[in-house]
Amino acid sequence: MTVVINVALFQLGWFACVLGAAHGLPWIGPLAAVAIIAWHLAHATRRRPELALAAGALLAGAIFDSLLLQTGWIHFNAGVLIAGMAPIWMMSLWAIFATSLNVSLRWMRTRPGLAVILGALGGPLAYYSGARLGALSFTAVRPALAVIALGWAVLTPALLAAARRFDGYAQP
Repeated sequence: MTVVINVALFQLGWFACVLGAAHGLPWIGPLAAVAIIAWHLAHATRRRPELALAAGALLAGAIFDSLLLQTGWIHFNAGVLIAGMAPIWMMSLWAIFATSLNVSLRWMRTRPGLAVILGALGGPLAYYSGARLGALSFTAVRPALAVIALGWAVLTPALLAAARRFDGYAQP
């Protein structure tokens, strides 16, 4: 049941972040993310590793998305607090993605090849969906999605490896 709730909360958080940004309410996503992370931490057997994992994912995602923004591959339509930096709602997405690494995506932690493939497919699909919903835009869609695919092909297995080290859901 925890896996089902984890998937549902991640999807709810994704929509809150993306639709909030698309409708000029970029603060809705971060508020939802705080609630989701609080629920996640409340159900962890050890909270500190999960919090560290969420912080690390947020930092990695902030760097990646800020680079995409600074190099002109993507533009965010709302929520940019500091010029050249990814918006807070996008960073929140990375933090809630981290809540899935030791729960619903646990099965992928020992399959780095599959993580590369699924990251290369899932990352661009999420950004493309976000663009279609109005939260961001691309300067050139196909090249931008290729760059995003490459980044997610690296970041997904890296974050899953970090999840093995920072596992607050491991059974004692």
